[in-house]
Amino acid sequence: MIRILLADDQHLIRGALKALLQTESDLSVVAEASDGIEAIREVTKLTETPQSVDIALIDIDMPRMNGIDAIAQISQRCKCLVVTTFARPGYLKRALAAGASGFLAKDTPPEQLAEAIRRIHNGLRVIDPALAEASLFTADSPLTDREADIARMTLQGAQTSDIAAQLHIAKGTVRNHISSIIAKTDASNRIEAARIALDNGWL
Repeated sequence: MIRILLADDQHLIRGALKALLQTESDLSVVAEASDGIEAIREVTKLTETPQSVDIALIDIDMPRMNGIDAIAQISQRCKCLVVTTFARPGYLKRALAAGASGFLAKDTPPEQLAEAIRRIHNGLRVIDPALAEASLFTADSPLTDREADIARMTLQGAQTSDIAAQLHIAKGTVRNHISSIIAKTDASNRIEAARIALDNGWL
């Protein structure tokens, strides 16, 4: 029996995935989580118990902690398969770097998802073919960690003074980072730059 954790902030999605997976005789959903922090807690709690997690199915866009950051912390305890709406080359590269064993879109047919879980459980890697091909022609993120943080905050509507206060840096430093983000994304303003970074999966 392959023991699975489902991590997705949408209860309906978790319920649908659980219902689909439970129809397979060799798959069992033993835990659920609504964000990355809960996923880490559940995997840690179940480690070394009869219900320990073999594979975590993790979404990317979740509150408190995203799926990629969670994978970085639990991939040593269980295998991780990203199942997300955000099938972008940048996210694929970041997820694999964090330790993910697979990456699929949420519109993957149920039978293919079940087979992907089995393949990953057997030590193989499973990646959406079209996304894998696209990633070959997509550059790695040019943004530093601080620039990525500022871009995320920009998308949330934060102004320069807000960003400076939250990151404990000078407003001039924030403006310098924003100028760098705009230059690296070849955008005309910081909102466009942040959206380009998001669309490329760099955030």
